[in-house]
Amino acid sequence: MLIHLPIIILTSLHPIAIADAVPQFEIARECQAEGGTKEMEKRCVADEIQARNQLQAEWIQFGPSAKLRCNQEASIDGTPSYVEFLTCLEMERDVSTEREAKSSQ
Repeated sequence: MLIHLPIIILTSLHPIAIADAVPQFEIARECQAEGGTKEMEKRCVADEIQARNQLQAEWIQFGPSAKLRCNQEASIDGTPSYVEFLTCLEMERDVSTEREAKSSQ
């Protein structure tokens, strides 16, 4: 009887959500897909890293629906971009903030 107790306890617990985190994109693949010179590729990598770092710092500001929608948009061509993802999230945030400001007037 006591042997089944741990199983009963584990099955009665509610699932815990996995930590919400910035998705992992292949920066090198994205920048190679852009084409251009080595200098342009290096600039692309630097821009992508900067955007990823900014996303990590601001991640909790963005809602789950905006994250999902923007992740899909940034990945539409098969080479997801942190720059595109961040731009989309910022636009979503700005539109939402503007709506809230208009509705409170």
